[in-house]
Amino acid sequence: MRDFDTVWAELEPWLAGLESRREAVVRRLITGLSIAIPGGIAVALILLAAGAPGGLAMLGGVVPAGAFAAFMSSPFNALHAEVKHGLNNRLAETFSLRYAPKPNSPAHFESFRSHGLIPHSHKREFEDHFSGEAHGAGFELYEAELKQRRRSRKRTYYVTVFRGVLIRIAFPRTIEGVTLITRDQGIFNALDGLMRSANGRRLERIGLVDPNFERIFQVYGTDQVMARYLMTPTFMERVLALETALKGKNVRGVFDEALADGFGRGELLLAAETGNLFEPGSLFKPLNVRSRVETLYRDFELIEEIIALVLAPDEKPEWMA
Repeated sequence: MRDFDTVWAELEPWLAGLESRREAVVRRLITGLSIAIPGGIAVALILLAAGAPGGLAMLGGVVPAGAFAAFMSSPFNALHAEVKHGLNNRLAETFSLRYAPKPNSPAHFESFRSHGLIPHSHKREFEDHFSGEAHGAGFELYEAELKQRRRSRKRTYYVTVFRGVLIRIAFPRTIEGVTLITRDQGIFNALDGLMRSANGRRLERIGLVDPNFERIFQVYGTDQVMARYLMTPTFMERVLALETALKGKNVRGVFDEALADGFGRGELLLAAETGNLFEPGSLFKPLNVRSRVETLYRDFELIEEIIALVLAPDEKPEWMA
């Protein structure tokens, strides 16, 4: 991995070369909106004055205005995608990762859902897929936004119930059965435990020796011995550190022998609510500004920290030193 000063020295000329295009597409977008909005209102008022019903008049103003605004904003959106994908590709290479704007097949998404790591959803969007190898193990990470449909008397709408990263890691230890790492539910732990099962097998609560870990997490498994084999003091320390790295964003995970399909000796799934990462920032501000690229660079450092925390028990990222 190269330091940020070296990366910035390579990226700055490319970003500076896009500045004239950025300024042009911003001007075009502003011009388009300044015409579309008042134009749409004017058309609607004219139709109302001509005796058209209110709904029809509104539609007659909104549709052409929206179409014109979309036409004028198309170069703006295209440049935003070009900058985002260009930056993510270049930074992924810096961190020895492979990048794709969207995952071809979201890794084990249904397993995340069946184990309760993510909520049920009616709409799903996936983006920013990263894959690679670290410490001798393969991994994938991608972003997911999940929405549930809600209904009121007058309308149907959607609410975001999860926005974050889903991570699949080839775990370098033998995995048998299921070991689930979930959030502590306080007074509802007993009820939560009664409801836990996997592949038709009951999950029992696993008592651990780390009070700091058990204050935040609950662990359930199909095999007490295997669960304790996996949940070593070192691994629990790493999960707590991961919680800190992600600023307390509800990390949870599962070891499941059914996932060991050649990706490694076993697999670990992790979910974390991180918000929207890997974004280049607004095009309404200059592109060749060091701070905006450094923010994106820190998102990539987070990937490296996650993998190191889970897979490298004898190593610590610089921020933990």
